[in-house]
Formats: sequence, structure tokens, C-alpha cells
Amino acid sequence: MEDRDPLTGAILNAAFEVANTLGHGFLEKVCSKALDRELALRDIAARREVTYAVSYKGEQIASYVADLVVEDRVIVELKCADRLTDAHMSQCLNYLRASGLTVALLLNFGRPRVEYRRVAL
Repeated sequence: MEDRDPLTGAILNAAFEVANTLGHGFLEKVCSKALDRELALRDIAARREVTYAVSYKGEQIASYVADLVVEDRVIVELKCADRLTDAHMSQCLNYLRASGLTVALLLNFGRPRVEYRRVAL
């Protein structure tokens, strides 16, 4: 799988490997740990459960926790659902706005084949 950005393409390839090895239907946390491990095996730096603050007029009013942040450039949000929804896409957009990053990958491990969307600001 090749994406327009080599990093997002590498993340997708790692996600496909996780899906092929584990199969579908596991909880998000299992898929997140497996993807984190697969990325590490490929020498791609990732951090799990990264918190981003949302501030309003100088006061923190909320926070978001991204499943993975890869190379401090791409947010990866994992789902194990029947399908990806507009609400999932909105969640990724909010993560991007809160983080200051510009690209996210929304991955769904809940189907026999990984479903994904690239989200960008």
C-alpha cells in the first residue's frame, strides 16, 4: 500500500500486517498495542495515548487523548466498529485542531479488512 505521504503509507502497511496477523474483532486497546509493536519493529517512532489540551481564552476546558501519534507528525485513531462514521471523522478533526498537527489516519479494525480514512486540515 502506498499513500501520498511515505509515513502514512508505512503506517497503513503496518496496520494491514496487524490485521492479517491478529484477524478482526479485537478490542481497540489490543489493536493499538499491536500496531505500536509493529511500528517499533519497523523502526517507526510512536507514542500511545497522547493527551492534547483544549483551551479557551487561556483556560484549559477539555482534553483529547489520541490513540497513537507517529513520528510526532500523524495522529492514528483506532476503531473496532461495524463501519466508520461522520462522528469518527469529526473526532479526528478535533484531535488535529487540539494538537496542531495536520494529518490523521482513522483505522477501523472491526471488519475483515482494515477500513481507513486519511483526515487532513
